[in-house]
Amino acid sequence: MTARLTGEHHQALKLWLRMLACTVRVEDAIRSRLRTTFSITLPRFDLMAQLEREPEGLRMGELSKRMMVTGGNVTGIVDQLEREQLVARVPDPLDKRASMVTLTPAGRSAFAEMATVHEGWIAELFADIPPSDKNKMISLLDTMKRHLNEHKE
Repeated sequence: MTARLTGEHHQALKLWLRMLACTVRVEDAIRSRLRTTFSITLPRFDLMAQLEREPEGLRMGELSKRMMVTGGNVTGIVDQLEREQLVARVPDPLDKRASMVTLTPAGRSAFAEMATVHEGWIAELFADIPPSDKNKMISLLDTMKRHLNEHKE
């Protein structure tokens, strides 16, 4: 019987699990704070963040792709946010059969408040990491991202 992992493979797996654990901890903290402070879910916040970056709006398929979730999930989130008058569906100027999703003025205002508070939470969660270490991690993760993008399946 052969060993499952070589030393290098074990190191790669350990790195992946450590990155995942850190990501889950940050997401859990943000998810809880968004729910408690703003009564909003992380997916709804993420969708609003995507729309905030694109003032002209995005098609449902593009939202699904950017959020890495199914079209059905995006539809459910948009339906909820539309009922709360935070987003609106508008005709796509390039294709009248399709629609775009945009933030409403109320949605833009609500997101601006949430984003400011969210940035503070992220700063707080990473406050004890020295700036030089943050820069090293950013650089290393940039290298990893480039490497992974070169080896897409």
